[in-house]
This record gives sequence, C-alpha cells and structure tokens, in this order.
Amino acid sequence: MKFIDEAKIYVKAGDGGNGVASFRREKYIPLGGPDGGDGGRGGSVYLLADRNLNTLVEYRYTRKFLAPRGENGRGADCYGAAGEDITLRVPVGTVVYDAHTDAPLADLPRDGMKVLLAKGGKGGLGNLHFKSSVNRAPRRCTPGEAGEEFDLRLELKVLADVGLLGLPNAGKSAFIRAVSAARPKVADYPFTTLHPNLGVVRVDENRAFVIADVPGLIEGAADGAGLGIRFLKHLQRTRVLLHLVDLAPFDPEADPVKDAASIVRELEKYDPELAAKPRWLLLNKLDLIPEEERAGRIEAFLFAYRAASGFDSQHFAISAISGEGCREVTFRLMETLENQADEAEKREENPTGRQFAAEEGSG
Repeated sequence: MKFIDEAKIYVKAGDGGNGVASFRREKYIPLGGPDGGDGGRGGSVYLLADRNLNTLVEYRYTRKFLAPRGENGRGADCYGAAGEDITLRVPVGTVVYDAHTDAPLADLPRDGMKVLLAKGGKGGLGNLHFKSSVNRAPRRCTPGEAGEEFDLRLELKVLADVGLLGLPNAGKSAFIRAVSAARPKVADYPFTTLHPNLGVVRVDENRAFVIADVPGLIEGAADGAGLGIRFLKHLQRTRVLLHLVDLAPFDPEADPVKDAASIVRELEKYDPELAAKPRWLLLNKLDLIPEEERAGRIEAFLFAYRAASGFDSQHFAISAISGEGCREVTFRLMETLENQADEAEKREENPTGRQFAAEEGSG
C-alpha cells in the first residue's frame, strides 16, 4: 500500500431541517390550533483514530465529506428525522489542522479517540412553539441552521518511542532489521528508504518498544535537497533519537564528522525542540574496519565530533549487518524509556508549582 501521510479534505455537516407552520384541521374540531413540528438536526462529522490503519491514502482521492441534512418538520406535531452522523477513520497519530490558518484543531494519539470535526445544524422550530394566550394561530416558523463546514489538512505523525537519523546508507534500515521483525529494503545505493518504517523491538516477553526509520537526510535537506525534511515530522513524537554514523564510508573523501554535524544542523533548522530530544550516537559498520583499528577510529571520531559540535552524548559502536553491539543498544534504550515513563508518572502525581500557577492563571 502506498504510504500517504498528508491529505486535504473538505467536511460539511448537515443543515438542520426547516420547521413548518401547520394547523390541525379535522371534522368537528374547528379550532384545532397550530401543530407544525420542528425540523431534524443535521448530521455531524466525526474523526476516529483506528489502529488498523497506517496511511491516509483513503483521503488522497476522496476529499469531500458531506453529512446529510435533517428532514423538515410536518403537520400533526411530526418532527423531522435527524441527519445521520458520519465518522471518518484515520490512523492513530493523525493531527488535524485548519487548511487556511494552519492552526492545530485536534490530535488523535490513542486508538479509539473520537473528535467532532463539524457540528450539524439545529432544526428549525415549527409554529407549535409560538402559540400563546394572545396569539392562538401563529404562522411563524424558523428555518434550520446551517451545518459547520471546514477545509482541513490531515497530517500523520507515526507513533514510535525511538527514531533513527542519519545520512542515506548510514545503516538505519539494516539496524531496524537487526533489532526487530521489520524488513525494510536494504541496498548499497542511497535512498533505499522512501517512506517511514516501524519495527517493534521486543527485549523480553513483556517489554518492548517501537522504533521508526525515516528516509535519510543530506546537507541542504531543509532547503529541499534529497527527499527534504518532510518525513522528520514522524520523529516528533519519539522520546529518544538514534543518530547512525557510517564510520567506514565507501567514498574515501567522505568525512564522517562533517556528515554527522550536517545532520544535526538540518535537525535544528527543522525543529529546535526535536533537536533537543535525547540523541545517541551509533557508530556503525564496525565489520568493515579491522579489529586492531576500531578503537583508534572510534576515539578519533568522537574527539573531532565533540570539538566540532560541542555535543557529548551516549555512544555505541555497532555493526548493523552482523548484529554486533545492537542487543546492548536495545537493552539500554528499554531501560531509558522505562525511566522516562517513571519520571513522567511522578510529575503527574506531584505537579510543579509552575504547573499549578498555569492552571490558576487559566481559571
């Protein structure tokens, strides 16, 4: 199935049905009075997160979604039927934006979440509502209200705990194959990954996390070079980033330090908050380096990288093809993710004074 992570749609809730002005006319009842019923409510449009979906392809070609209007009221106190609601199913992790202002309207990060996109219009009132002691035969009724309508932009941000970064051919796809059951394409040419891939890393029977592999970045990606930065949004929900670096590039003129620093710059251009996430270095392709040279190659890279970027993070030397060092990375990741979850739970139980102040101010 083709991976589609963005779509523009138009939604229109149903208009309310019109109220009616009617009078009871039966034999032997000359003054039956008003009996006009109300119009029915228009149908609403809802959005539902469904974990069985993983792409927005259904909304690439069908872009207009119109809920039915409510029926008009009728005589004999008959109210019009309400229009049927429609529910649009989207993948978990979908974010809804106003297509004109780009303002976020809804986020659906959990399966089964349901949000109202467009509310159906209220039905109009029949003349039954306007009778009084001084107006025994009202001829007034009201039309139904118009349903809401919006131009919306849907954007899918995949849900993953860990995200992979790196140049094309840095070994991201090979790494996700080594630690999970995912089988993305691996080849000896760049841009083998053309859309995000997800893999479940199972550390033991009851402990697992999700890892995301996105197409590789190159220098100038923020300006549209290569596949650009359009897939980086899929890393915004992750909690840890793994930056894979090719320690044994095929090009003898390639500089791993310069390449690694360029990835960080592109990340900062795209989203400083994303760049501020915990980021670990995975020094890949040890299998291509003689054992007696590995320690020196790793030490030289780390020294130059720290001097160039000032960034000092956890690092691991691995070989994604042979699996060397990969298992240790997954155990450390699982431990880190569990610690983050524990800290988040403690913050919820003991909110800070700043959070209390924000709540008080908002009231």
